[in-house]
Amino acid sequence: MVRSADPIPDDHKINGFAIGCQAYTFNRFTAFQAIDKTAAAGGKVIEFYPGQKLSPEHPDLKVDHNATPETLDMIKAKLKEKGVIAVAYGVVGLSKDEKECRKVFEFAKTMGIRVINTESVDSIDTWEKLVKEYDIKVGFHDHPKRDNNADYKMWDPNYILSVVKDRDVRIGSCADTGHWMRSGLKPVDCLRILKGRIVSSHLKDLNGYNHLAHDMPYGQGEGDVNAILKEYQAQGFDGPISIEYEHKWEDSLPDVTACIDYVKNWKP
Repeated sequence: MVRSADPIPDDHKINGFAIGCQAYTFNRFTAFQAIDKTAAAGGKVIEFYPGQKLSPEHPDLKVDHNATPETLDMIKAKLKEKGVIAVAYGVVGLSKDEKECRKVFEFAKTMGIRVINTESVDSIDTWEKLVKEYDIKVGFHDHPKRDNNADYKMWDPNYILSVVKDRDVRIGSCADTGHWMRSGLKPVDCLRILKGRIVSSHLKDLNGYNHLAHDMPYGQGEGDVNAILKEYQAQGFDGPISIEYEHKWEDSLPDVTACIDYVKNWKP
């Protein structure tokens, strides 16, 4: 079994980056189809999210931390068939109940997943112990700033830093660059604030800095993906990078492929 803390193999990276797809990109399809599409786009890693239907043949089964060993074996076989490995899981809630929380970590361990992505700040005292026990990283994901909810602080990299700075070094940020843009923040500035504490990333390029902005192929939006890749490299970040393309839901594969190609051909 792959140890969760093992580095992502170089042969599953693209131009030095462990970039693939967040299965949520293909949430109109099944997990097996998401694996197919990730491979078709040129990706070799995938991030699963909880609740996606397994396959056209088994729509009653779902991919999540409550799946049976038989279901997990089917997922592993499909991944192996396509030459893709699972590297992250989220965004998923982590309970204050250690028994429930442990299910997520056991799932990650079984699947060889390196990072669990969450927004569960309140239960950190429960799951920090599991981070140490399982040697699995946890990344705090950011959604956009909510004008009608000042209590939601996950969009702010300074807040994330305040939460993680005195915690185990395997706890950090799942840096969603698109949601930072929707919050009016420049992604590179946010990455620099979180330097050394980024454990995973959802890399996006949007057509603007507002809540209505949508995904674009890398290099065609206003997110400055070139600068983001340079910053990843400068920080020595080698964690999973997910393309979470939330546009053209039924036919995003050409744009996702263009994102992979951008990284493949990128030169610093």
